Amino acid sequence: MKLKIAIVLLAASAHCAWADGLKSLETFMRDVRSGRASFTQTVTPPPKDGQTARSKQSSGDFAFARPGRFRFDYTKPFAQTIVADGKTLWLYDPDLNQVTQRVQDQALGSTPAALLTSATDLAALRAEFVLENAPDQDGLQWVLARPKALGGQLQSVRVGFAGAQLAVLEIEDSFGQRSHIRFTGLQTNPSLPAATFHFQVPAGADVQKLN
Repeated sequence: MKLKIAIVLLAASAHCAWADGLKSLETFMRDVRSGRASFTQTVTPPPKDGQTARSKQSSGDFAFARPGRFRFDYTKPFAQTIVADGKTLWLYDPDLNQVTQRVQDQALGSTPAALLTSATDLAALRAEFVLENAPDQDGLQWVLARPKALGGQLQSVRVGFAGAQLAVLEIEDSFGQRSHIRFTGLQTNPSLPAATFHFQVPAGADVQKLN
């Protein structure tokens, strides 16, 4: 009986410790400098003409190292690679053998990627986003982030944490499209080779530079 009570008290204290999404975000920003995980992304466009929108799902692997470096390798249903090396944002479509190249600071701004990887602490994050706690849901603690800059494509981001572990990103853009990204198998502070965030343009690829 005492053991059961102790387990209940420990569970309750753990819940209280992480009941605040902003505290979870602050701990994540402070303690996690790099990470890698698998992800599943579900994108749902806004409904049209009263019809239910059809969602599209993709999956792959994600890695990041603060400040400013990350990599998404989509594997299903189609291969695609997105790499930010700290200066340049690269997007590669193997099927088209096409590379899009953009200046990273101009491309990211107040985006979900910036939310996770660009800022080095909560104070820096608050310079770009209005942050507030959102109600607990699905066993996670949530933070709602809205970009301070007006007129961008990003409307809001909800970040879900299991304790101090990043679990979910929910993104809504200005067109009403919603993206749900769930991370699994997150490894925090792994030693990531520098090559992880280096993109080499494939031979013969068509490269487009965008402002």
